[in-house]
This record gives sequence, C-alpha cells and structure tokens, in this order.
Amino acid sequence: MATKADYYELLGVPRDASAEDVKKAYRRLALQYHPDRNREPGAEERFKEISEAYAVLSDAEKRKTYDQFGHAGFDERYTQEDIFRGADFGDMGFDMGSIFRTIFGAGFGGGPQGGRNLETSLEITLEDVANGGEKEVRVTRLERCESCGGSGAKPGTRPTRCPTCRGHGQVARQMRTPFGLVQTAGPCPQCGGRGEVVATPDPACKGEGRIQRTRTLNIRIPEGVPDGGTLRLRGEGEAGPDGFPDGDLYVHVRVKPHAVFQRDGDDLHVPVPLTFSQAALGDEVDVPLLEGKQDRIIIPAGTQGGEVFRLRGKGLPSLNGSRRGDLLAHARVYTPVKLSAEERKLFEELARLEGREPRKGFFSDLKKKLG
Repeated sequence: MATKADYYELLGVPRDASAEDVKKAYRRLALQYHPDRNREPGAEERFKEISEAYAVLSDAEKRKTYDQFGHAGFDERYTQEDIFRGADFGDMGFDMGSIFRTIFGAGFGGGPQGGRNLETSLEITLEDVANGGEKEVRVTRLERCESCGGSGAKPGTRPTRCPTCRGHGQVARQMRTPFGLVQTAGPCPQCGGRGEVVATPDPACKGEGRIQRTRTLNIRIPEGVPDGGTLRLRGEGEAGPDGFPDGDLYVHVRVKPHAVFQRDGDDLHVPVPLTFSQAALGDEVDVPLLEGKQDRIIIPAGTQGGEVFRLRGKGLPSLNGSRRGDLLAHARVYTPVKLSAEERKLFEELARLEGREPRKGFFSDLKKKLG
C-alpha cells in the first residue's frame, strides 16, 4: 500500500503556517492543477491530493488531529466525505460542487454536472480510410456565453457567494427516522449546487451562462479507421455550467461502399476479369489499386475461376499504423455473351478438338428433327 504524502509538503507550507498561508498556498496550486485548466496526465490526481490536504489543514480540529496522529488519525475514524465536510473552499475561483465532482465522481451530491456529451455521424469514403485527413461536421450545442464568460452575471457584475450554503453548493439536512436522526447532504435549493447566485443576470444568456449555437468543426480522420468506429473529441460537447467541465463529442464513422473494392479489415478484395484464353494460356494483367494506380500480376496458364492472387502491402493502413493490409485479386473467368463469326468458328473448332460436335442451337436441332 502506497504511503500518503505529508499534507504540509503537498501544499508547500511549514508546519507552523497560518490559516491564511495555507489558503493562499492551496489557491495557487489548485489553479495550477484543476482538471478544467490542466489536462496533463497526473494533474487530476495531484488536485485531489492538495484538496484533501487543504480540507484537513484549513480546519482547526482536523489539523490538530493530523499534527498529533498524522494520517492514522483519519484512516479509520474518517471517510473521505468526513474529511471534506465543513471545509471552506469559497473565493477560490471555482465552487465546492466542482471540487466534489472531481474527487468523488459525477454523481456526488446531486448538484449540477458537467456539459452533456453529444453524438453525431460522419460518412467517409474508402479513400479517406486509406489517406486520413480532415472532414467537417456540424453540431448544435450549448456554448459558454461570450458576454459573461459563462458566469451568467451581467458584464460589470459578478456572482456572489450563495448565502444559504456559503459557497459549498450543498446543505445538510436532518431527517427523523425510526432509527434516530439521520443527516444527509444535498444540493443547495437556492443555487442548485453551484455555490454562487446571480443577482443581475446577463441579458445575452438570461443568466444561464450558456447559449445554443451551431458550429462547423474540423474532424481529423485517422488512417485505417474502421467502419462503425467512434471518434471522441474531448471538450467539444456542450459547455458545462460555470466551473464545470465541458462534455465530449462522439463521432460515429460510416464508410460508404466502394464501386470496385470490398474491405475486409485492413485487406482489400478486387475482381480481376479474365477471358478463356487468358485463363488457359496465361497472361500478364493490370490490377487496379485504391490510390488510382495499377499493379501488374502474372496469370499462370491453367488459372481457374476463383483463384486468389495476393499483393502484399497494397491494402489499407492499420489504425495503429503498425502494418498495411494486402490486396487480394480474385480471378473471374467471364463467358462472352456475343461472338463474332470468327470467334464462333474458333470455339467450334475447339469443341471438335475436345471430341464433341458443337451444337447449332435449339431451333437448328428442331428444324433438323422436323425434316
């Protein structure tokens, strides 16, 4: 089991630091590591650690317990909710609901959540799969109001700390049950869990902090994307309420059927039409490639219909770029529908060489039988 870091070291303050010094240190670090601002790996975990350290060191009783017993004073006697309960996170530049959401998960406290995830679809060609590139999609979503910056307050004013929950976003309630008094925490009824109230709403968004807009977004299509695959664009969903992260956009990819090639994973299949003479005598024929070029293959004498010739590395790139699929050329021996007089004569001679007399057709046979 990993040893927990010292709370004082996490915040970078001495053990005799004043409450104000602890608060200043936390504010500086929280702005640096808050997941809404810092997307680097490890930032969210660091934010959780410094928030827990502040929750303990900013409370006189909890700090006294920690100074005396260290982490052992909390591991068994306190849950994580107990550690954070009562801590003052006001005037930090973000609300308590946002902090609790990051630490305990999206459903904690029942307050407002981040922006809604959105879905859309995109149809691409097989050439797009081979080459990658960019495509455009249009999406209608709630975006952060530019006028108020998402706060919902009229420009020149700012939200104030909610007097009911004192910026915590939650209020404690007591219920009398047959088993005694039970205390629960729920979203503040006045601010809805945001920890702030807007006295003078912004006319542009009517105090909501978000406005619906339709945008055209450029989507990067990776080479080798599968049909039915989904691309995730972080932060391109609906904007979250002020202090909450934006949702994501999920783009479901559909690859249109190709007129010539058929896809099978990273491999491509293509028919190669052959005449009777090419299949019997052998030949060199051109095979089309997806990029518009051609490659030449040798058809050995006696090739049967349905035989497959594999052109290695001429298929599609894999999604991870580690390899390229193959092109499988399928021999298709076609029977001519209409014959010239010379062609018919040659086929009749071939039939005689095979030891059979060529038929003249149904009506010729019928005329012969009727005399």
